[in-house]
Amino acid sequence: MKHLHSLLAGTFFLAAPFLVRAQTAPVLTTFPVGGTTVTVSALTTGLQVPWELVWGPDNVIWMTERGGRISRVDPATGQVTPLVTLTDVVTSSEGGLLGMALHPDLLTTSPYVYVVYNYNNAAGQYREKLVRLTYANGALGSPLVLLGDIDAVSTHSGSRLTILPDRTLLMTTGDAQNRPAAQDRASLNGKILRLNLDGTIPADNPVAGSPVYSFGHRNPQGLVRAGNGRLYSSEHGENAEDEVNIIEPNRNYGWPTVEGLCNLAAEQAFCTSNNVREPIFTWAPTVGVAGLTYYDHPAIPGWRNSLLAAVLRGNRITQIPLDAAGTTASTSTTVLTTFGRLRSICVSPQGKVYVGTSNRDGRATPGTNDDQILVLENRLFTSTAKARTGQLSLWPNPARTSLTLQLATAVSQSTPAEVHDALGRVVRTAHFSVGQRTVQVPLEGLKPGLYSISSQNNVQRFVVE
Repeated sequence: MKHLHSLLAGTFFLAAPFLVRAQTAPVLTTFPVGGTTVTVSALTTGLQVPWELVWGPDNVIWMTERGGRISRVDPATGQVTPLVTLTDVVTSSEGGLLGMALHPDLLTTSPYVYVVYNYNNAAGQYREKLVRLTYANGALGSPLVLLGDIDAVSTHSGSRLTILPDRTLLMTTGDAQNRPAAQDRASLNGKILRLNLDGTIPADNPVAGSPVYSFGHRNPQGLVRAGNGRLYSSEHGENAEDEVNIIEPNRNYGWPTVEGLCNLAAEQAFCTSNNVREPIFTWAPTVGVAGLTYYDHPAIPGWRNSLLAAVLRGNRITQIPLDAAGTTASTSTTVLTTFGRLRSICVSPQGKVYVGTSNRDGRATPGTNDDQILVLENRLFTSTAKARTGQLSLWPNPARTSLTLQLATAVSQSTPAEVHDALGRVVRTAHFSVGQRTVQVPLEGLKPGLYSISSQNNVQRFVVE
């Protein structure tokens, strides 16, 4: 393992501050979710394997494409604004530019974007690394390698990123076709890793001095922390079963002895003696599950408290309803089956779902508009609980995982918005950046009850349910 905290001389990038207008040719279809009609349209087309979609604090979609480009995508117009093309990204079969996460204070004090990708090291060996980029003047630059020289081959690289409320970063890695590595605690392959946002190792990791958070993974390509506080990952199986797992620190997820459930004699014995956490949901046979998100918005009531999984070989979205505790999955539903391979997925504060196709990844016959970002939405939805008092609006109300706050006009200077509990204590703080009038306030971890939020001498009350 090589753990670096300086600029890597061999890392190059091309900033692209100009705008590129992607071809927009919407493809419309609809499908029912309970009593709701969900409309599917094309936000933007002509992309090259969009690997990651992240809803940003600036209320636009941030996107990676496997070839090395990182862009912002306007969710209203589909306009693609390139930020950088990382020229040391090396694509090979499944490898290239993969997952991305945005620092929670991206627009204020910490303008950092985290990405993971494959590259060739100085010896010409194919590897994987975690890199922090700095966002400034409409471009990304100043690459800082936080974790590098991770073993890689052309397949089984993972890799998703997510940032937890405690300001630590999780990164999934595949076994790099080295099956024993998944059970080897000294290896970084077949793991979920946990780092501080500066690349150091958290003092409360399961093993002191090690970034390993969980192990026994084959190729986890989905990772999401849900509004219920649980961490879920979706993982490629070999032949028998793909998986959705609840990720817990220091737990073993079984690979390569166990694939899917502990339902074979040899698997049962291994699971019992090795602290194996069984998946809460499996696909049998495998379907190539990739991106994973959590949906809990009133816009599509039939999807509330569900996981939505983007599926590659199975060419679909799988909705996986959860129980109230988030520990058990019930019967799944399949939608969006006519757009080919689906890899990336995110949800906006307005309850719209954005899905990236992956038909130009070498394993499909791309259509004229591929690859594209699709929008799944209930166009009849309006938040009846949207509140307005003077210059301040908020929705939804009641809220669960996040709250959207909107001012009548954009601010001319950084402006705080403070959430207070019933005792008047500040429990959350968000900031409107210069030129912003909308900000998303995370509510994860707050207990159900009545809260107030204040900004620019305006106060609103809302309920966390």
